[in-house]
Formats: sequence, structure tokens, C-alpha cells
Amino acid sequence: MSASPLHDIWEASASQPFRPTIGKGAQFTVGFTLLLIALVLSGLFDNSLKNLPVYGIPASVAFG
Repeated sequence: MSASPLHDIWEASASQPFRPTIGKGAQFTVGFTLLLIALVLSGLFDNSLKNLPVYGIPASVAFG
């Protein structure tokens, strides 16, 4: 009886520990900064189409 594909992936990744792009110590700072930027940009957005690429899109990306 062979192991399941998920078990094979689990075993193959055992020698490669997960290393996040943003370290645990910096996650709060990065998250708070993005939230602050999103709030400022969404406050500057006044619902006109000419401001959409300047304020609306970057604000929604920062919120995301």
C-alpha cells in the first residue's frame, strides 16, 4: 500500500522549514503601516474617476 500524495509532499518538505518573507518581529509594524497608509489614501479618495488610480487602487491594495 503506497502513501498518499499529501503524505509524500509532507515528507519531502520536512527538510525545508518555512521561512516567512516578513519576520515575526516585524509583522505588527508592517501591518500597522499598511493599515495607516490605506486609511490615509481612502480618506483622500473623493469618488471621482480621475482619483481612482492615484488613491483608490493603492488604498484597496494596502487594505488587502
